[in-house]
Amino acid sequence: MIYLWIKALHVVAIISWMAGLLYLPRLFVYHSTAVVKSEGSNTFKIMERRLLKAIMHPAMVVVWLTGLYLAYDGNWFASGWFHLKLTAVLIMTAVQVWLARFVRQFRDDERPKSARFFRMINEVPTVLMILIVVMVIVKPF
Repeated sequence: MIYLWIKALHVVAIISWMAGLLYLPRLFVYHSTAVVKSEGSNTFKIMERRLLKAIMHPAMVVVWLTGLYLAYDGNWFASGWFHLKLTAVLIMTAVQVWLARFVRQFRDDERPKSARFFRMINEVPTVLMILIVVMVIVKPF
C-alpha cells in the first residue's frame, strides 16, 4: 500500500514541477520585454523567485526522492527504458538549474536573452516530458 501512496506523491510532484518548468520560461518571455526597474519588472522578479523557490525546487526534490524509491522497489535500474527515462530526468534537472540562472540574471536587472529565445526553450521541458511519459507507459525496451 505504501508503494501506491509514494507513486501518487510522485505524480503530484511531477505535475507541480512540470507546471513550473513550463511557466517560468513564459514569465521570462514577458520579463525580457519589461522596462528595467519598472513595477512590471519587479513583479516578474517576485513571481519568478517564488515559483522557483516555493514550487519548482521542492517539487523536483520530491520527484527525485519518490522516483528513486519507486525505481528501487520496482527493480527498474536494470531496464533499458528506465536508463533513457533517468537520462531525460537528469536533463530536466539541468534545465531547471539553467532556468535558475536566468532568474538570478533578471533579479540583477540583466536581460540575458530575447523573448524569442525564451519562447523556443519553453518547448524543451515539453519534449522531455513526452519522452519520459512514453518510457514509463510503453516501456519499449
